Amino acid sequence: MSLNFLPLTLTINGQQYGPMDVPEGLMMIDFLHEYVDLTGSRLGCGQGICHACVVILDNPSGTSEEIRTCITGAHFFNNKSIRTIEGAATKEENGEVKLSPVQQAFVENFSFQCGYCTPGFVNAATVFIEELQRNPIAEADLEEAIKQALNNHICRCTGYVRYYEAVRDVVLATPGLIKEAVK
Repeated sequence: MSLNFLPLTLTINGQQYGPMDVPEGLMMIDFLHEYVDLTGSRLGCGQGICHACVVILDNPSGTSEEIRTCITGAHFFNNKSIRTIEGAATKEENGEVKLSPVQQAFVENFSFQCGYCTPGFVNAATVFIEELQRNPIAEADLEEAIKQALNNHICRCTGYVRYYEAVRDVVLATPGLIKEAVK
């Protein structure tokens, strides 16, 4: 029995990779870890349940969505653009790393215990913030919206409260995400 290799080209965190020959059926998490040395996405359950492995898929429409990499083959991403947890922070000209607002809020709220699920939560919160930039919500709807945005993510250390608090802090501190109350 031999492996069938297919070409794969994609953009990860703004950098193009490929074309490179990748085994057909290789899961994206394995591609990220083994082919491009991006190990921030975590293999939790391996069944698409815990969402520790999610990356952000940037759609041509300008929207973004979470995609589970443990159950999605690498070739699904052919000619697509994704962001991993490694792409969340930016490097300043002086070499200093600047955390994204979501990452900074997670640090300030101690929103992790073991940290294994944190990359998935950061990516989910990032997608949520980007959705609010396009479609702001009423402040009264914020708690339910956060719950829905993070609902599929599992934390075995029960760090949920702090994750939710961090996301709430980012939303309330970012102009334009909350609709102005009608007077």
